[in-house]
Amino acid sequence: MTAHRMFLRRAAMAAVGTGAALVLAACGSGSDDSGAGAHGGHDGSGASASPSTSASSSPSGSGSASQGEHNPADVAFAQGMIPHHRQAVEMADLAPGRAGSEEVKTLAKEIKKAQDPEIRTMTGWLDAWGEEVPADGGSSGHEGHSMAGMMTEEEMKELEGASGEAFDTAFLKLMVKHHEGAVEMAEAEKKDGAYQPALDLADAVITTQSAEITRMNGLLGKG
Repeated sequence: MTAHRMFLRRAAMAAVGTGAALVLAACGSGSDDSGAGAHGGHDGSGASASPSTSASSSPSGSGSASQGEHNPADVAFAQGMIPHHRQAVEMADLAPGRAGSEEVKTLAKEIKKAQDPEIRTMTGWLDAWGEEVPADGGSSGHEGHSMAGMMTEEEMKELEGASGEAFDTAFLKLMVKHHEGAVEMAEAEKKDGAYQPALDLADAVITTQSAEITRMNGLLGKG
């Protein structure tokens, strides 16, 4: 009986030893795998970090490239639209002291707020391209009066001399004509231009000024 018990005890110890060895082998294998996994994960994150870095830098590079090169139509658009915008701002500057309608004063303020930054933007393009920036001669210099929608010196003088309701009517009629000219110029840029920021600005001019034409015609009772 005692010998039998001793045999059973030895067998149990042997089984435990074998199990422990198997467990240790499994753990060692798991440890190696997890280590490889950790290194693999690290390498993976390093590898994935590299594409993500190039991916994050790619949009800015492609964004710059997507702007493309400018062409003569882009130059003509900027050189024509700058004096066109300047005259619109000059007209808008007359409204605060002459307009009789708050709607006209508000409209004039909005026109100036939109077009002043666009003048600076287009001036920056021409400077960067090494192209001539139109001189700021004002309406009295007849600069750009051959362009679509531009006011003549006589029309500007009449506007300067008007006030109240007469100013409002003259301002709205002249500005509708002016905006129609700007839209025409922007459509030409959309058709022939190549420089993406200029094409985007042309889109903005068409959208904004078309809406303002509708608004002004409404104030004139034409809508």
